[in-house]
Amino acid sequence: MYRYRHDIWLFARGGGPFALVNVESAAGSAPRDEGTWMLVSPKRIFRTIGGGQLEKLAIDKARGLISTGDGEPVHLKVPLGPEIGQCCGGSVVVSLQLLAETEIDRIAARLDEELAGLPHVYVFGAGHVGNALCEALSLLPVQPVLIDSRPEELQTAPPGVETRLVALPESVVRDAMPGSAYVILTHEHSLDFLIAREALARSDAAYVGMIGSKTKLASFHNWIRRDAGEAIDIDRLVCPIGGAQVRDKRPEVIAALVAAELVEHLCAAHTVGGVQASAQLKIVGGDS
Repeated sequence: MYRYRHDIWLFARGGGPFALVNVESAAGSAPRDEGTWMLVSPKRIFRTIGGGQLEKLAIDKARGLISTGDGEPVHLKVPLGPEIGQCCGGSVVVSLQLLAETEIDRIAARLDEELAGLPHVYVFGAGHVGNALCEALSLLPVQPVLIDSRPEELQTAPPGVETRLVALPESVVRDAMPGSAYVILTHEHSLDFLIAREALARSDAAYVGMIGSKTKLASFHNWIRRDAGEAIDIDRLVCPIGGAQVRDKRPEVIAALVAAELVEHLCAAHTVGGVQASAQLKIVGGDS
């Protein structure tokens, strides 16, 4: 799963007090958008508002608040020019405020809400490529789900990735969340075809990709025309997955290329970077 949920507890274990840093507004070219937030403690940080001199300035100011114990929020308007050594050309307004240690629980709950709103990526096939892809996706704002009918293969799944052992993998597609993505790379062409047909039958699929070649894609086209019966938009199927610019068959390279392709399709479908994923975190007067 998206690793922030686990990392926030590692951050909190380092001890407080804590300060919340929010990007209240961003104009022009800026490292991150409005609503981006991070937490700062005396020794650690959680998340990022873009790095560079802007983040260093915010961290220093936040730790100044921590050291003085000043409970009043601070608002900084920062031009991103040569005066701070960051030549983005835009400007941001950053707010900083101290948090009680109990507020970490509330932020963790907010992260749970954020995770629940992330798009699901269903990866069919727990082989080398499937495992590598799920590992890559676990760093991104998506929920990867690894599906297979072979229990021994699912035992090799990356830690923290949701797995599902099912006898009929294609049935998972019917109950999937709207706006989900489907990556099909099982051990059998016939099973790949069944899953692809189910996924293409969903008009709300953000991405349907199948590992293979032009020959496999042609075979799928022939099979659909001969046996499927129902009208399916075959042109929505991405095959081969990962693009054709890089011809490297190592699982880790395929995984990186497919992960980038997925992000592109999900952004186009407005399911990554949505309201929940970038929602501004405010804790004022006990409200989150």
